Amino acid sequence: MSEEQAIRAVVHLYVDGMAFANEPALRKALHPRADIIGNYQGVVEWMTRDEFITAIVEEGSAPPGTIPLMEIELIDIEGDAASVKVVDEFAGMRFSDYLSLLKIDGRWSIVNKVYHLHR
Repeated sequence: MSEEQAIRAVVHLYVDGMAFANEPALRKALHPRADIIGNYQGVVEWMTRDEFITAIVEEGSAPPGTIPLMEIELIDIEGDAASVKVVDEFAGMRFSDYLSLLKIDGRWSIVNKVYHLHR
């Protein structure tokens, strides 16, 4: 598997994890010390991985058979660091997520997420 394919697999795991409130998938995609940051309803939201996962699980899963929106617009890889811009939807809202990934012990992991909520 190429580095780009491995990164795409992590992003897919992350998007599916959000869409289907899949806690194990989100824990696998997101580094334990990842931060999730963005402006949400006029307030800066700054969450840890665990706070983010709790919020996703509380929102609940998309209906079975749902095909989650996942439009990867950019992947930039330099050695063991990468940036990904992905457009996705969660709970009826569309986001642009800017994901920072780092290859740790041979595996890509999302270490930071900054998002933009589309109006």
